[in-house]
Amino acid sequence: MKSLFILVNILLLISSFLSVAQSYDMEEVSAVPYTDVIKRTGKLDYKRVLNLSFKSSGFLTQLSVDEGDSFEKKQLLASLDTIELKENKNANYAQLLQAKRDVSRLTQLLEKGLTSERELDVAETAVETTRASYKVAFYNLEKAQIYAPFAGVVLARHTELGELQSPGREVLQIAALKNNWVVKVALTGLEVSQVSLDQEVKVSLSHLGNVRGVISKIPAIADRVSHLFIIEVLLPDVTLKAGMIAGQLAGVIIDFTSENFVYRLPIEALVSVDANGDALVIVQADNNSFEKKSFKIFQLDNNFVYLQASNDEKPLKIISKGWQNFTLVGQ
Repeated sequence: MKSLFILVNILLLISSFLSVAQSYDMEEVSAVPYTDVIKRTGKLDYKRVLNLSFKSSGFLTQLSVDEGDSFEKKQLLASLDTIELKENKNANYAQLLQAKRDVSRLTQLLEKGLTSERELDVAETAVETTRASYKVAFYNLEKAQIYAPFAGVVLARHTELGELQSPGREVLQIAALKNNWVVKVALTGLEVSQVSLDQEVKVSLSHLGNVRGVISKIPAIADRVSHLFIIEVLLPDVTLKAGMIAGQLAGVIIDFTSENFVYRLPIEALVSVDANGDALVIVQADNNSFEKKSFKIFQLDNNFVYLQASNDEKPLKIISKGWQNFTLVGQ
């Protein structure tokens, strides 16, 4: 009786062991285009900034904006003392009038045979040179004032009232209000190959929530320090708002679909990786037998392994979970 009891317990243990050993999940996977989501954190910045300076030298007499101030298009931002420039323009204009009078006088003398054509040619040349000098003087006078080329905001001011300005010296740094906010995001070489210009993405700003973004710039070479590719995501619907400052962090979500086809398997289905770097999974054949089969790995993440495929390949029946139990009982 005792022997029979022991035999029954042994049979129950074996039955329980076989039940556990044969516990695995099957799944059928089809070849589909590779899709993924890139989530990164970038920094707010201006796509373009403009440094304004004077064409002429002179003392700064007017400065109507300061750092942080916004302005309208064609608004006068800064101006020089123009007394010297005006006098220079008037002097050139007087020389031009005199040159024209000389041409008129020499023309009359030439008709009477009292001068030569060469002298008249010299006088006509003098008219053209003095006219050019007058145009330059007039242009320099115009450029003694800085007018806003667009509606924008002042980022930096580099001078003070009364200071002597030299040509080309930066006076103001400004940025446009519209179509000028971007988020700069660093991507790896593989990730940058999966995005395209004008692709729409989602951008999350702490003070605005989710806004629409468009990829506006993809660099041709990687950053020399980080070896990453810094793309720019334009925020076309966002203008200057309170609390928006260049350098703030912004979340970027990029959804994309590749032209490459893959089998998308749960990471639990991966048995191992062979010496060639190929994935080994257990596949059910047409005769319902099982075998280990190798596939080229297209991509791998924490949840899935993506195996290379083509759009005309048939679905696979694989052990998606519990292949360890399957190997315990064998075939």
